Amino acid sequence: MKNKWALLIFVIAISLSCQTNNNQNNKDEAPTNTAISQEIFDPLKEGYKLYWEDQFQGTELDTTKWKVRGTGPRRIGYNDPSMVKVEDGNLHLMYDIKRDSIMGSAVGTYETFNTTYGYFECKAKLQKGIGPWAAFWMQSPLISDGEDPAKYGSEIDIFEYFKGAGKDHMTHCVHWAYGPNQKSCGQLNSDLEGLSEGFHTFALEWTPEKYAFYIDGLKFHEISVGLSHIDQYMILSMEIPATLEGIKNACAPDTFMVDYVKVYKKEK
Repeated sequence: MKNKWALLIFVIAISLSCQTNNNQNNKDEAPTNTAISQEIFDPLKEGYKLYWEDQFQGTELDTTKWKVRGTGPRRIGYNDPSMVKVEDGNLHLMYDIKRDSIMGSAVGTYETFNTTYGYFECKAKLQKGIGPWAAFWMQSPLISDGEDPAKYGSEIDIFEYFKGAGKDHMTHCVHWAYGPNQKSCGQLNSDLEGLSEGFHTFALEWTPEKYAFYIDGLKFHEISVGLSHIDQYMILSMEIPATLEGIKNACAPDTFMVDYVKVYKKEK
């Protein structure tokens, strides 16, 4: 009962602060562009060809391409299929609070599409609020089986959008060797003016030699650690924080909206 009352208090606070959070962020500074290259990357001009895509047409998730992922408990909430919708040419991954449940959402290609190397891109509009966060990432099905990322793969966070860190700020990361000896490349930070407004593209170029992270075609980071050389799958998710404190400034409901996902590959 105590937990339900605590959740109710947070719901009231969220309803009062949601609109304010869309206009204010005390960590925001002057807009910047921290890309390491100002040249727009075009995969077609770099020898890539479109290999796989989903434009999210129709009114239902295409289950030949995606499956709802991780239905069940997730941190302080619950991933629920009702939070996944397709309408008006977009995938809607939602976050909401209903009765005494905090709900998030995720879809993945674990059962439908796994591959090695390529240019992985989504076009998306990020969530409005602080707390729950949008993410586009890849994972190896063997990541818990060993510590060598070349053999067992990695988690590649193409992007995570923690709006509390700044409305025009985004992070990227690579993790591997799930377990007591888990390793990470460390958080990679990117800033781009206007990131919180409208649609943008977010992409990863994964080759045998590197990972490169892109926003709107601009390269922000390139690293060569934690390199996976095995098939991995894609995930799109609206993540739930680990504590009630983490949602005190959230918007409910909130949506991570995806226009398309495309995968480009080079011929072998």
